[in-house]
Amino acid sequence: MRRVLALKETGLATSEAVRIALAENGGSTTRAAEVRERPDPPRLAVEETRNRLTSALETFDEAATQAALDQAFATVGVDEAVRAVVLPALREIGSRWEQGRVDVAQEHFATNLLLGRLLTLARGWDDGQGPRAVLACAPGELHVVGLLCLGLALRDRGWRVVFLGADTPIAAVDRTVTKVAPSLVAMAAVLPELFLAHEEELRALSSRTLLGLGGAGATPRVAARMGALTPQPDPVAAADEWGRSAHPGMQPA
Repeated sequence: MRRVLALKETGLATSEAVRIALAENGGSTTRAAEVRERPDPPRLAVEETRNRLTSALETFDEAATQAALDQAFATVGVDEAVRAVVLPALREIGSRWEQGRVDVAQEHFATNLLLGRLLTLARGWDDGQGPRAVLACAPGELHVVGLLCLGLALRDRGWRVVFLGADTPIAAVDRTVTKVAPSLVAMAAVLPELFLAHEEELRALSSRTLLGLGGAGATPRVAARMGALTPQPDPVAAADEWGRSAHPGMQPA
């Protein structure tokens, strides 16, 4: 942890600092610049880690799940781990559940274990002096993993995160905006109807602050009706694009 803190003081993102500290293996003087110039891990290695994670989740193997997550975060950092390992593995488990290849217990195990790990990474993400983002699921929406991934990506770009979680009334989001004056509000839902049912409230919210809508329910048509930012293909892309919209001078980690 001391090494990670020292690396962060040089301007590195948390995920990059952790990766370098782990790679140093007990005290090598490898310079941060040298590590950053190393080629990205081969795509095959990322796919193997994703497959290991999916298999571990499907077989209720917590130790193997944590080992796969350790490998992902240490070798490719938070952004790529989220984009290429965590979310695809969760989607695969969900797809297998829809096809009847796994049961609801396996799907719940996977979701809750990944949720717990991501929440651990999120500790202290409102620290610092950066701009604030308020994150919440739309009323009726219970899936928070993607929203957590957005929060982690924003945190690594210098943002502070206020996370309201699942099934949040729009009025509660509005009150939070009044209290903390965020530069961005992001809301998630898997169905467009969960946004459309609150169109008037969301349009009012977007008139007060930048509003981003995420999840499968955030289509370009829905976002346009709400006056929201353009939906992005994944949480990392959303952190980049919405973050630049809110603060053009801020650069990705």
